[in-house]
Formats: sequence, C-alpha cells, structure tokens
Amino acid sequence: IDIALPGKAYPIGSVHILEQTLNEIKKIFNDIGFSIAYGPEVDDDYHNFGALNFPEHHPARDMQDTFFIDEDIVLRTHTSNVQIHLMEENDPPLRFIVPGRVYRNEAISYKSYCLFHQIEGLYVDNNVSFSDLKGTLEYFAKEFFGSNVKTRFRPSYFPFTEPSAEMDISCVFCNNNGCNICKKTGWLEILGCGMVDPEVFKSVNIDYNDWPGYAFGM
Repeated sequence: IDIALPGKAYPIGSVHILEQTLNEIKKIFNDIGFSIAYGPEVDDDYHNFGALNFPEHHPARDMQDTFFIDEDIVLRTHTSNVQIHLMEENDPPLRFIVPGRVYRNEAISYKSYCLFHQIEGLYVDNNVSFSDLKGTLEYFAKEFFGSNVKTRFRPSYFPFTEPSAEMDISCVFCNNNGCNICKKTGWLEILGCGMVDPEVFKSVNIDYNDWPGYAFGM
C-alpha cells in the first residue's frame, strides 16, 4: 500500500428523487428566462385565499381541506400565495416560478398525503396572451417528457385565473393508447393554468390593461 496516494472515496448517498425532479424543472424554466422565488409555508388567510379571489364561502377555506393555525393563519394550500407577495414587492415585468411544499388536510392513502410539492409559475408583462402561456407550457412538456409528447388544454375554473384551463399530456406509459394509469383515456392531467384574473391584480394595485399576465401550477 502506498500511503502517499489519495484515499479511496466512498459515496454517501445521492440527491433525493424529488429534488432531482425539481432541479430539472427549474433548469427548463431558467433557460427561458424565469427566475426562482420562494415564500412562506405558513401564511395569512389574505395571501393564501383572499387576494387570490377566493370568496369567503369557497370550500378550500373549510377545515376539512386546510390546516388552520388560528382563524387567520394557515399552512399554505398552494404556492400561489407567493404570487401575491411577488406582486406586492416587485413592479412588473415579472417572470418567476415558485417551487415548494404545500399542505392539505387529506386522508392519507397510497395516492394522497397531507404534504406534497408544487411549482407555481407567474409571468406579467406587456401584451402577454393565452398563446404565450400555451407556448411556454408546450415547450416545458416536450423538454421534460420528451419531444413526442402531445398536449391538450381543457376549459376549467380557478378563482385566480380567467380564462382557466387544465393541461393534459399524452400518457407516457401507454403512448396515448389507454392504460390503468391514465384510466384508459390516453391522457394525464399535469397542471392548471390561465390568465391572471383582473380581481387579483386589483388586490396588488397592478393595472391589468397595462400589465396582463398568466399563471400556472403543477
């Protein structure tokens, strides 16, 4: 044994699969000009619900869905709360994604848990349209899932976007033919999206006519 040689390196683990996935998604959006932002996981009702155009009677405010610390403080139910913080603290234009943990009072099973990860996207600038949103998300889907993946957008409803849509990709397990994972439809829903509702912009004093924007969450 030559004690002058460097010692053997023993690996002590690897990056967690969730962190690997988040890093890959962040790089894709970084490459097209999105910055990364983070925000509070414990927030007030206003930033988590009120400023995002959730009316007081909305089911998401019910105790069965949301972890309440007290009547005004909650564990955030989505990373959309950071949208409001970003628009309060920065003037447009804005182009951010917001990765992070969110919490919902779900029944724990093999397909649901009380904690999961979400990535919010926000783009506010001059002349932003729904076609810009579609182009961005189609680019992401092909970069992340492969160039052969198909996409589709279905009308939907979210309080903080109007118009709103769900985005699906062709099932990567059965190549759009139908299997148990995609429930025989050939499609997998991956995110919700839409143009930021003017009511949200009112809460942060941004003129929708001058600075339209879109948002998405996956």
